[in-house]
Amino acid sequence: MTHMRRAPARRQPVTFQALTHLEVNTSGRGFFEITAEVAAFLAEAGAATGTLTAFCRHTSASLTIQENADPDVRADLITALETLAPTGFGWVHDLEGPDDMPAHVRTMLTDVTVTIPVEDGRLGLGAWQGLYLIEHRTKPHRREIRLIFTGTGVE
Repeated sequence: MTHMRRAPARRQPVTFQALTHLEVNTSGRGFFEITAEVAAFLAEAGAATGTLTAFCRHTSASLTIQENADPDVRADLITALETLAPTGFGWVHDLEGPDDMPAHVRTMLTDVTVTIPVEDGRLGLGAWQGLYLIEHRTKPHRREIRLIFTGTGVE
């Protein structure tokens, strides 16, 4: 039998929201860590406790929380996504090139939105977790991510 433990709920009023956008210039397919930039936004906003939502405004790029210690994990994940949605599959949609439709499928398999708890002004990520933009296209792109913090501020 598994034992579970939950801390008591702490009720805090929502005092403000802060919004910004982050532009990420990618160099082509791969994982681009944005954890530090998101943490800087929280510090600038004076965030204390609440939630951070990140939203990628594209259909051929996505967001994920993944291990940030061993880069081999990200390389293997790219291989897995290529296996699940291969470029040379014979997709019908190819108006923007042969990597476009598989990029849409890879975005659908991952996601464009991530929500992370914020406590004491810090992202509530695990010890080996980082927040990443995943570029699914072969060529470099400029990607826009909307960031919104909702919660209490530093007094």
